[in-house]
Amino acid sequence: MNMKDVVKKYRLEAWMHIGIWLLVYVLPFMVFWKSGEPGLLNKMLHHAVVVLSLIGVFYINYLYLIEKFLFKRNLGKYFLYNLLIISIVGIGVHFWNEATIPQIANFPKNDISRTIAFVFRDIISLIMVAGLSVALKITGQWYRLEAERQEEAKKRTEAELLTLRQQLNPHFLFNTLNNIYALIEISPEKAQNVVLDLSKLMRYVLYENSGDKVTLNKEISFIENYIELMRIRLTDAVEVKFENKIPADNQWQVTPMLFVSLIENAFKHGVSPTQHSFIHISFDVQSDKLQCTVQNSFFPKADSDLAGSGIGLENLRRRLEILYPENYEFYAGELKGIYYAKVVVPLLL
Repeated sequence: MNMKDVVKKYRLEAWMHIGIWLLVYVLPFMVFWKSGEPGLLNKMLHHAVVVLSLIGVFYINYLYLIEKFLFKRNLGKYFLYNLLIISIVGIGVHFWNEATIPQIANFPKNDISRTIAFVFRDIISLIMVAGLSVALKITGQWYRLEAERQEEAKKRTEAELLTLRQQLNPHFLFNTLNNIYALIEISPEKAQNVVLDLSKLMRYVLYENSGDKVTLNKEISFIENYIELMRIRLTDAVEVKFENKIPADNQWQVTPMLFVSLIENAFKHGVSPTQHSFIHISFDVQSDKLQCTVQNSFFPKADSDLAGSGIGLENLRRRLEILYPENYEFYAGELKGIYYAKVVVPLLL
């Protein structure tokens, strides 16, 4: 929160306090006032003194005693100072009114029972106001701490998300360079073209991936280019299908590079150099949700092969938890030699 917002916040709070105390002062007269009632000015003056005493006890607690003693768990001093302040203010208000506004009661001036009754009434009011100040202060403190906790949690989440995105970039590059390395021996000329294509993909990775979202069309275009890049080293024994059912004129947005791990995983585990293989990738929109499904033949890597360590899928799972908490679907698993993966996320506008 910048300084301008802080000033605006405190200004709003000040006006709220002023409005509440004005309401406390005028409300009795609005409710009980009768036209032509005698002694109205004296009653207004008496009530003004009472309200000022309430304001004094309230803000002595609210601005000083609660912070100084109560929040530091020095309860003895807190209650002692309140007892002294409330007693002095309560007795003072009563005798000030006795001296200046004797018409406020129809009792003899020196009646002890009357004095005790009025002082007790004022002290009870002051105790209630002190309790109210504690309640408001504790509530405000809780809201402030909760806001700080949420802000801290948000910063930690953003930092973790940034780490995951930075982890994704070298992981993506590592898998792509493996393909280029394999292609150099087969066709150096093709390898040169692939390096150029890779530079275009990396431009997207570095610049588009730095934002929170990109247009869905850009993300789909990136995925198509990436599939073509991965397809280059494959033989005719590998069937690769890409199906895009998304309307071309859409205005949706999506988190960048959210699905590339699924496609990487398919090319890592779905291709065999000796057996017929297939990779089927599909994108569709249903009820304003984007659905990505990937099916492929399954040839798992050996445990010693770090390329099959599953970093990409774990990265994807954690990103989904952060970006779409309890508002996404993710499944990845193998059944009867076919690996199936599915991600469903809400689309952004």
